[in-house]
Amino acid sequence: GQGAMIMRRFATFTFLAGITAAGACTRETGEGEGSPPRLVVGVRTAMVAEQSFAENVEVTGIVSGRPGHVAILSAPGAARIASVSAVVGQRVTVGTVLVELDQVAFHAAMQSADAALSAAERHAARQQRLVDAGIAPRRDLEQATAELAAATAVAETARRQSELSVLRSPIAGVITQVNATLGATADPSQALVQVTDGSAPDIVFNLTPVQAAQLRTGARVELLGAPGTPVRGEATVVAVGGAIDSATRAVTVRAALHPGGQALQIGETVAARMTLATRARALVVPMEALVPDGESFKVFVVDAEGTAHARPVVVGARSGTMAEITDGLKRGETVVTYGAYGVDDSVKVAPAAPAASPKPDAK
Repeated sequence: GQGAMIMRRFATFTFLAGITAAGACTRETGEGEGSPPRLVVGVRTAMVAEQSFAENVEVTGIVSGRPGHVAILSAPGAARIASVSAVVGQRVTVGTVLVELDQVAFHAAMQSADAALSAAERHAARQQRLVDAGIAPRRDLEQATAELAAATAVAETARRQSELSVLRSPIAGVITQVNATLGATADPSQALVQVTDGSAPDIVFNLTPVQAAQLRTGARVELLGAPGTPVRGEATVVAVGGAIDSATRAVTVRAALHPGGQALQIGETVAARMTLATRARALVVPMEALVPDGESFKVFVVDAEGTAHARPVVVGARSGTMAEITDGLKRGETVVTYGAYGVDDSVKVAPAAPAASPKPDAK
């Protein structure tokens, strides 16, 4: 009997406790529904501005010689390399000896051609006398004249190959490539030495096909230095390739360096900022206003009551600290910039500074 009484008292206590807890939850829920929205302080805002926008891309390029200022030398014929004077990085003048091939074969070929030429000249002279005397037909003279012309061409070729067997620099510049090995046999189809005129350098870039399609000749290129250092110089795009490289899947772009910048060495890799396109009227916001939303972006637009509303936007190009918005915003609207990652939809925001229009991107 006593145990049953204890069980009845425990059940009554549990029932009353459940009622009390339910009443407390009901009061908390009611207080949450009537409470004011959350306030986010310390954020910064900016006004959506319509301004000129330059779409830039940062790329790396290689300093190379300008077309017409690069000389590539090869052997006039298969021959043993007798001496090599060229060294990569060496500065040379016009006529500097770079590589010398074995002269025996070239001298022998020149002497043989000169002997054949002398014989052809005597034969042609003899046929001329016989024709003048009426002894030989004119066709014999014509054949002798043709043989003389052929012998003359062979002699000139042999003489020219003998001269080219000593490779001399045709321009003043810097040796940028040497493929000659002492004692090896030179292949006429392969370059032995390359000389580049360093006073007229260009910069070669590789861009994606999409970027190259927007680029035009005359576009401005800024050469960037190390972080915290001034710009190294400027260049202008002079040629945009019309084909995609099958190996790199990129398009070659060549820019001419402006005088007055820092000295660049042939083969040096430089970082640059290139202007792909400029739009006179574009809606722009600071980059920090963009909040990732899956595969797209959103921004928080602040209304007149100080409430932030999430809004999806379409982002166009980006340049430095600014982003172009092609859809989703209107000129004059206010968006949250600093602190946007800590903002939720429909919350109140208290900006740390008054709204201001973003300055045009200096870059």
